[in-house]
Amino acid sequence: MDDKVLYALYETVLSRKNEKKEGSYTCYLFEKGLDKILKKVGEECSETIIAAKNGDNSETVYEISDLIYHLMVMMVDQGIALEDVFSELDKRSEKTGNLKTFHQVDKNT
Repeated sequence: MDDKVLYALYETVLSRKNEKKEGSYTCYLFEKGLDKILKKVGEECSETIIAAKNGDNSETVYEISDLIYHLMVMMVDQGIALEDVFSELDKRSEKTGNLKTFHQVDKNT
């Protein structure tokens, strides 16, 4: 698999936003609006976490796929291009030694 699959998915989601297709789940999400889309992103994120925690790789892959799909719907709804995400990931891949330091909390105060 390569990024062609992601581009094809993105283009399909984009076409559903621009050209309504009866019976399309993607069109349904766009019709319901951002709150519904975000709710589904949250649900799929939680399901991905649970599947990973349970150690079920096939279920985790299934849930990751659902999450990616719903993230794509959110991206299209918000006008975020797939290229923008790839560009950000590309920038991040060039960084090394960027481990964030975490704020230490003094629990005695």
